[in-house]
Amino acid sequence: MRNRSALVKLKFVHIAAMILALAAQAAAQWNQPASTTESPLPPSTGFVNDFAGVIDEATKQQLEAKLTAFRDSSNTELAVAVVKTTGDRPIFDYSLAVARGWKIGSKEDDNPSALLMVAIDDRKYFTQISRDLEDELPDALAGSLQRQFLVPEFKQGNYAKGISDTIDAYIRTINERRGGAPAQPAQTPVAGTERRRTSQSLSSGFCCLLIVGFLLLIIISNIGKNKGGRGGRGGGGFGGGSALPWIIGSMIANSGRGSSSGWGGSSGGWGGDSGGGGGWGGFGGGGDFGGGGAGGDW
Repeated sequence: MRNRSALVKLKFVHIAAMILALAAQAAAQWNQPASTTESPLPPSTGFVNDFAGVIDEATKQQLEAKLTAFRDSSNTELAVAVVKTTGDRPIFDYSLAVARGWKIGSKEDDNPSALLMVAIDDRKYFTQISRDLEDELPDALAGSLQRQFLVPEFKQGNYAKGISDTIDAYIRTINERRGGAPAQPAQTPVAGTERRRTSQSLSSGFCCLLIVGFLLLIIISNIGKNKGGRGGRGGGGFGGGSALPWIIGSMIANSGRGSSSGWGGSSGGWGGDSGGGGGWGGFGGGGDFGGGGAGGDW
């Protein structure tokens, strides 16, 4: 009977150890979020990068010419990135990493820039706005323009038109506000507009899981000690206590690892082609994105 009890206890210990190790690995990944300075997408090939294949070639060429002329005349870089999905990563974090990783904006002190990011399968969009463009294109106004020009076309499946109309509205608004002409009034953002998102709630969940696993191990250990007390085995909880230090050491090692591979496949499902960039030399290299912008879904 003692051997059978010991086997049952050993199985419980193994199960608890596995739960604790898995929770430690998951918590380490979520506690160290993916970089917001390295783009999860390949290098840009122009102002318009369509990895989902929803923008026809004629519209893409028109947008490229329009955004190039706007950059040359205003020192303002506006870019578009379309993907099928951002995976499990919030579009705010994803678009911020792309905007910073692509270095959209000039290297000068005044480097206004913005990135319109669209995730087709997720049915989400977000425009990242640099600090130097927030006066001309404040968050609330950007959200209003998106709901006016982007959302209605997207609901009809007219992705190219929705993107083109939104970019036109951005350029028109920026020019009007710089010239002192009134722009369209800002509307109060609707509930559910995407803002800054973090993985704090997920991290908290994993921390709770770790605590539960740890408490489970303590309970099993105490059960083993109680049974051992009857048979003269005072320290039988974890076979001499060797398993618990190993588990704690594993947790510490896992929590200290970097997360450079955490989102290695999150941009999978690019599909389509971003188009040939020809002599594209990249963006200005100095956009200052601090998390401003607006977005939502359709």
